[in-house]
Amino acid sequence: MVLPNQLTVLRIILSPIFFVLFISNNQTLMQISIGVFIIAALSDWYDGWLARKFNYITDWGKFWDPLADKILTAFAFAGLIILGIVNVWMVVIILLRDFVVTILRAFADYKKVSFSTSKYAKWKTFIQMIFLYYLLLVYVASKSDFIAKGRENLFALLLDQKFIFYSILIITLITVHSGFLYLYQNRHLIKKLLRG
Repeated sequence: MVLPNQLTVLRIILSPIFFVLFISNNQTLMQISIGVFIIAALSDWYDGWLARKFNYITDWGKFWDPLADKILTAFAFAGLIILGIVNVWMVVIILLRDFVVTILRAFADYKKVSFSTSKYAKWKTFIQMIFLYYLLLVYVASKSDFIAKGRENLFALLLDQKFIFYSILIITLITVHSGFLYLYQNRHLIKKLLRG
């Protein structure tokens, strides 16, 4: 259990802690949840850097590191669903696509088959995470008396339901399209995996 793998385990443990704090409806706990989420997200960058720099690359890490990212994202989206900020069906599609591709890539690594990741897919992830951070930060700020006092109209605009709906809809469509594209571009490798 090298340090990068320990950080991966930490990220998995922090995910439900973040979730419970985020949906608590307590200003202080919600603010702490953002700190927990940022620490968990930074651990992803740091464990990847450590693994590459010191060659701490293990089969366990190859499987669990990307899965831990999806677990953290899933808990964040689940919190947003419970608070009525995003639609369930869009989140289900986004997470289903991401988990399927992540598990497929992990299985491919296990079988020593290398799947390519397109710039398009990386941009999809970047846009998805930026909007997720946006929703988390703005929502928590809107619930803080110190920050939101006198700025109710601003936060009403930033958390406008139509804006959020169409933004997530676009992200969902991009996610689905990139998923189908990923499977199509790697179809010969998928056939190779299925043949064993």
